[in-house]
Amino acid sequence: MAGEVSFDVVSDFDEQELRNALDQVRREVQQRFDFKGITVELTQAKGEITLLTDDEHRAAAIKDLIESKAIRRGLSLKVFDWGAVEPSGGNKVRQTITLRRGLPDDLARKLTKMIRDEFPKVKSQIQGEAIRVSGKSKDELQKVIVRLRGLDEAVPLQFENYR
Repeated sequence: MAGEVSFDVVSDFDEQELRNALDQVRREVQQRFDFKGITVELTQAKGEITLLTDDEHRAAAIKDLIESKAIRRGLSLKVFDWGAVEPSGGNKVRQTITLRRGLPDDLARKLTKMIRDEFPKVKSQIQGEAIRVSGKSKDELQKVIVRLRGLDEAVPLQFENYR
């Protein structure tokens, strides 16, 4: 095992950065003229964000604000799964934004199969919501990272514990 090097493929985001981005959105909404007298409530729960506002146009404007602040904070837009805008009580609309975290099982299986097929010198195994990729050559592992970065998946991929 002395010659083995490995890394983990995960899908996660920095919760503190998300909280900071939402705080920036709240502050900007309070100061912008086009949001004067408009109800805007952003509530963050464990795995989702709930947006409550007056109409669909305001919800779309808030969505743009959230996305721009998230990009500035280094968050991927693939983290957000925007739900439908639904009517809520009192002439308001509600939108639920689910936060994607972790690799889904079908995607993890697809990625491990792709790694096994394209890189025979590298081993990959699923460990919970991550994939451990290991091999004897650092060059091979770096080729795997480059290949995985080139994929366009529904979740953002990060590479951790490279040793």
